[in-house]
Amino acid sequence: MNSQLAFLKSVKPFHVLPDDVLLEVLDLLEEVSYKKDAPIYLQDVSKMRGVEIISKGKFESFFYDSEQNKRMVEYYERGYCYGGISVLLNKKKSIRTIIAKKGTKVYFLHRKHFKALCQAYEEFFHYFTAEFGRLMLNDEYAHFVSPATTIEENFIASDQLYSRKIETIEPREIISCTSKTPIYKVARLMGEHKVSCLFIKDSSGQIVGYVTDITLRDNVLAQCIPTDQPVANVMDNPIVSISDQCYVYEAILLMFRNKIRYLLIEKDGQLQGVISRNRLLGEQAQSPFVFIQSVKLAISVDELKAKWEKVPVIVQQLLNRGVKAEIVNQVITTVSDAIALKVIEGVIEEMGAPPAKFVFMVLGSEGRKEQTLKTDQDNAIIYEDKANEQRELVREYFLKFASLVSERLDYIGFSFCKGGLMAKNPKWTHSLSHWKRNYVSWINQSVPETVMNIATFFDCRYIYGEVKIMQELQEYLRQELDKPLDRFLYHMANNALQYEPPLTFFNSIRTFTKGSQKVFNLKNAMTPIVDLVRVYALKYMIFKTNTGERLEALKEKGVFSEKEFSELIQAYYYLMSLRLKKQAVQVINDHSEPHNYFDPKSITKIEKVTLKETFKVIQDFQLKIKVEFTKSIFG
Repeated sequence: MNSQLAFLKSVKPFHVLPDDVLLEVLDLLEEVSYKKDAPIYLQDVSKMRGVEIISKGKFESFFYDSEQNKRMVEYYERGYCYGGISVLLNKKKSIRTIIAKKGTKVYFLHRKHFKALCQAYEEFFHYFTAEFGRLMLNDEYAHFVSPATTIEENFIASDQLYSRKIETIEPREIISCTSKTPIYKVARLMGEHKVSCLFIKDSSGQIVGYVTDITLRDNVLAQCIPTDQPVANVMDNPIVSISDQCYVYEAILLMFRNKIRYLLIEKDGQLQGVISRNRLLGEQAQSPFVFIQSVKLAISVDELKAKWEKVPVIVQQLLNRGVKAEIVNQVITTVSDAIALKVIEGVIEEMGAPPAKFVFMVLGSEGRKEQTLKTDQDNAIIYEDKANEQRELVREYFLKFASLVSERLDYIGFSFCKGGLMAKNPKWTHSLSHWKRNYVSWINQSVPETVMNIATFFDCRYIYGEVKIMQELQEYLRQELDKPLDRFLYHMANNALQYEPPLTFFNSIRTFTKGSQKVFNLKNAMTPIVDLVRVYALKYMIFKTNTGERLEALKEKGVFSEKEFSELIQAYYYLMSLRLKKQAVQVINDHSEPHNYFDPKSITKIEKVTLKETFKVIQDFQLKIKVEFTKSIFG
């Protein structure tokens, strides 16, 4: 066993896997012997049952051309793993023809176990995608490779969308004018340059706004504004930019969240050009972002309900293609946000303009942009302070508004929060000054109930309204967090230790009986990571809400090492992936309500070992928080 383990640790990319996982892999390997010159695989014909690791002898590898001549002959020897690229990127068909030479023996690993490793270990997975990318730079190799014809045929065809950076897309030149330019000259400039968006600069040359065809229609023609007025009077905002090192999917999601159609592109801090949402969407005809666009165009609550019912299928397709769980979370959240915005705008249209500026914010998993398919409503409202004689009128409006929004969301599929943590509850719709008092009271009291409130409301995220109100509240909270908070953080840490990973003393997964199954609660298993990271975010005043983004910020501050960051982020999103897959199957195949109970017997041995490794990571970090915040290693 020791010699086999040492051999497997020398094989790329198996060398990146933990020893516990490698030992399980050894149990799954089948030893196979081949006769001399035996043809094993034919290019683009033979279906790969899995991958093969050469333990003795060698493979002859080549392409046949149209006249059956061997092309690009290569030899693979001991320690080479063949088949990974074929399984992942070529519809499970062998990319090359393979012939065994004399005395060849291999270890065979079935593709279901191989794919489980790819799903669980990103570095392992990306070894094959990187190798394929390197090989495809060779024109002759690329000529012989038959790419998958549809996304569904390809395990990671979505790599084009989810791994493509903005720098690969040529942006359009930024056409601009000064803020004093008359409106009619702006329209003329747009016509001359054949652009539908023109940017406005102030006297210092900074971009401060933009004008589109829609701007001219809504802000000028519809309002009968004289066209000799300066364009500054009618221009739109906000100005949003993104680095060319960000991914295409991030750019599209940013556009949806900010309700904009144009995005400025930065390179090394300098503006390089502009790109439109239509252009990005036009290149993603089969992506979920076209679906998100259709959600934004829905015209009734019934249509929004129908759209939400399609989300489980999209989630299942994305996960089956190898898309990472954090990206799937973002897709779900963006669809959810788009639905909520349509509902809010519809209610305002019915009730009339609000009597005060306000913010509608979301909390919990939605606030963290970590929604799953089992989601309920967690939201609240902050409105600006008004004079005494107006307070009752303002409050009456927003409570009625919140009730209508909540009822429509429930009808669409976002069920009422059982704990009543919704804006329709008078407890969670208040003025800005009242919310400030709430936060101070919660921090100063530091009892279990108030600690839970801080935990929930620290995960709040703006979704609609006057963003400056939320910024003022966050700045106020920042000042409060700057005070000595040892007692408060102690209680927050204890709250983070409430759930323990379901791992027994003997390293087995602890389960309980539900119906005919032995299960554990996946959500509870993930909660320690969310809670632990939140405690550190509070301590270091990091106001990002997403767990992954908080981890990234904590790593940049030196709170977590690169190793700690990698272990935690991988553990969290591995559990999230299992949770999303399970819920999608429940909705699509079982036609049942999704839940968080998980039967360990439903996964492979490798996945089970990975699960145990994940729980060990969580245990280690709970120990870290015990020592740092409660000064105890015994609970």
